[in-house]
Amino acid sequence: MAKHNQSPAPTGLKTKDARNVIEALLAHKDPPATHTGVFGCSTKWAEKQAERIAALRKLDSKTVDVSLASADDLKSLRANASGKLTLINFWATWCGACIDEFPDLEDTFRMYSVRDLAYVTVATNMPDEQPGVLRMLQHFHSTGRNLLFASEDTAALQVAFDPKWDSAVPYTVLLGADGRVLYQRLGSVDILELRRTILANLPSDYVGFSRYWSTP
Repeated sequence: MAKHNQSPAPTGLKTKDARNVIEALLAHKDPPATHTGVFGCSTKWAEKQAERIAALRKLDSKTVDVSLASADDLKSLRANASGKLTLINFWATWCGACIDEFPDLEDTFRMYSVRDLAYVTVATNMPDEQPGVLRMLQHFHSTGRNLLFASEDTAALQVAFDPKWDSAVPYTVLLGADGRVLYQRLGSVDILELRRTILANLPSDYVGFSRYWSTP
């Protein structure tokens, strides 16, 4: 039988109310506790809806633009001197798989940007295709940093970022604040795997947060 890894036990546990209630009911006894107060995130409350809408409107008001990126720019991007967890997606307007996953990547950035996640899109189109690239970015309202290859020498630009990159898109990389590659995918991402990797590496004051998301 396959062995399944269990999530680490929560720290600070002092009572086992759920277990006690179940054992009491199985013994046909009254449960020792009928209510347990819970302290934690209040995302379940209806009033959060107004805050969510306000946050989306703030994002939608941001200007979307695109800048040309040279080989030196891409080398700098790979070094990740930002000091932040950085998600980088190489794509093209003519790539169906790129367009298909674009909304999921943008949603991921919107979900975690307040937790120090940076997001950079790099279009591998030709420089003279900048108007079409910008229209696509505006369509998806890509609110991160948006770049476009500054030269028709795409091979040199690819090598500048990653000498082992096998000349295809989509190509997605998640870099740690120290430049380590935490996630790398040539082809469409597994969005749940990517999000788990992001959560496992985001800065957190609670050690259990990162430990939970890094557990298989």
